Amino acid sequence: MTGSASSTAPETAPTEIGADLRHVRSWVFDLDNTLYPPETQFLRQVEQRINQYVVRTSGLESAEALSVQRGYLHDYGTSLAGLMMHDIDPHHFLAEVHDVPLDVLAPDPGLHAALERLQGPRLIFTNGSAGHAQRVMEKLELTPFFDGVFALEDADLIPKPDPRTFHKMLARFGVDPATACFFEDTPKNLEPARNLGMTTVLVGTKAFTAEGDHIQHRAASLGPFLTTAMLDGDPQ
Repeated sequence: MTGSASSTAPETAPTEIGADLRHVRSWVFDLDNTLYPPETQFLRQVEQRINQYVVRTSGLESAEALSVQRGYLHDYGTSLAGLMMHDIDPHHFLAEVHDVPLDVLAPDPGLHAALERLQGPRLIFTNGSAGHAQRVMEKLELTPFFDGVFALEDADLIPKPDPRTFHKMLARFGVDPATACFFEDTPKNLEPARNLGMTTVLVGTKAFTAEGDHIQHRAASLGPFLTTAMLDGDPQ
């Protein structure tokens, strides 16, 4: 790590400053809780829809259904991956659980400016559906800043952190992992990325508490991290 915000200002979440990313040619971003602050609680709405789905299709009480879906999320990467063992329609599931209001999300001009600094393809790599990614990107006014999206359908419904899905994403866009940087809010999803040689950045609430050599950089807030990073072509 190259540096962090001063510990004398605890009211401000620390974000690594001045990360050396001069070798990076491709930029890969998770979507949910990475390209918008987790404080919006937007993803909680999706989780509630998943809970309602599990209750309706399994007959479980809400609390028990929540325990089941969290177990699936932990074991398989998404709740859907576990539910598919019970012969549900995955495309109906994805459409239903992602049909949530977007009013808590708002464009971030600071993040837009930071993304504009990045030279090379900018990609989204999400365990959400393609439709969900499109809706969220449009609401956040991010669509013009990205060159491609790799959603759960593109992965044949096999979610991160499965290494096969990383290989498919890299092959789809012709990305060299040695010159790619991956931004993600879920620590375990960075492990296969690092094993492939990608530069890894943990974003969000776990940025400075999660442990592991697979986490190379840390950013509680994505915009300031990108704004201060050293990039190829910057004045010396």
